Amino acid sequence: MQLGFRLAAFFHPKARLWVEGRQRLWTQLKNYQAAPNTAWFHCASVGEFEQARPVLEAFRKENPDWKIVLTFFSPSGYELRKNYEQADWVGYLPLDTPAQARRFVETIQPEMAFWVKYEFWYYHLTELKKRNIPVVIFSAIFRPEQTFFKSYGGFYREILHCFSHLFVQNQESVELLNRIGLTNVSRAGDTRFDRVIEIAQQAKRFPIVEQFCGANRVFMGGSIWPEDWNVIRTYIQTRGTATKLKWILAPHEIDVQQIERWATEVPLRSIRYSQATEESIASADILWVDNVGMLAGLYRYGQFAFIGGAYKDGLHNIVEAAVWGMPVFFGNKKYRKFQEAHDLLALGSAHAVADGTEFSQVLDGLLQSPETYQREAETSRNYVYTNQGATQQIMDWVRNRR
Repeated sequence: MQLGFRLAAFFHPKARLWVEGRQRLWTQLKNYQAAPNTAWFHCASVGEFEQARPVLEAFRKENPDWKIVLTFFSPSGYELRKNYEQADWVGYLPLDTPAQARRFVETIQPEMAFWVKYEFWYYHLTELKKRNIPVVIFSAIFRPEQTFFKSYGGFYREILHCFSHLFVQNQESVELLNRIGLTNVSRAGDTRFDRVIEIAQQAKRFPIVEQFCGANRVFMGGSIWPEDWNVIRTYIQTRGTATKLKWILAPHEIDVQQIERWATEVPLRSIRYSQATEESIASADILWVDNVGMLAGLYRYGQFAFIGGAYKDGLHNIVEAAVWGMPVFFGNKKYRKFQEAHDLLALGSAHAVADGTEFSQVLDGLLQSPETYQREAETSRNYVYTNQGATQQIMDWVRNRR
């Protein structure tokens, strides 16, 4: 793995950050002072951090004397949260080798570890188990096609036995783990529900965005890739001027040249958030979000949302939009690993669309039927609030364990 990232570093900025971050790791830890009470939280990237955050902050509140170490696998997570004030030390997860895992655990000396969703690093987990350090994984989700459940998956099943407890998102995961002999499993749901409700309750207002929206209906595009833009663009090109919708669009990658190019492809007036003024915002129809960190709070202004990633690497967070009460759209390719997508599709307030034509048909139907729109909006909001509580369940287990 390390060799692959070193080669990629010559061509890809994120791979370069991955390599350089791990080169600095032990220097950053040189003066680290171990504490008697330390909790280690590990996340893969940004999305998993949002799942970890409600548990980490609840743990911090109840245990203010504990030290918290936060690690990331990816540069995206580390670069965004390297100054996170609730953690005492933030860094990269060392390479998963016996020596590196042993050195890291000996350095930070955790008394408890919390891992999020998909992280299954053999040497780090076995090192924790050897030292009888309890490890909990939460917001995890398992599927029958995973190697854990194959006849040849013995090595991977061994990894799962390193966890003291597994908090999973759905009943299927409980049953799959039970079949391979794991009974230390609880269905707790996804901590992201707790997080997005917290964001919604604390969300600040953006006066310049409110001026942009006015009394118009607003369509949100969150974490959109070029493939998602192609679908949205189809609608704007054919109906954009007639529907009087306002559009707030946040690309997955903040690339000013790409934003400017996309803006020229549609007949509506555009402005980037970083350039918006009271005078310029009034005449714009599309507001491009050209920064990181605002999106979750901006969903409050939307009545519809298209969430990106499902035509590409995987669907981004649809719960951030659903909590505000709106129908959600996404691509019909790579959403099957996400329980919330299945749930909202089944409830009828989500739409997995194949292309711009299908998207246009469904959106037109919602615009023309206030009753259908209202039903879907209420369904999305109710779904999120009904599924809160995972953080409390995890913290109950932690209190009993300690």
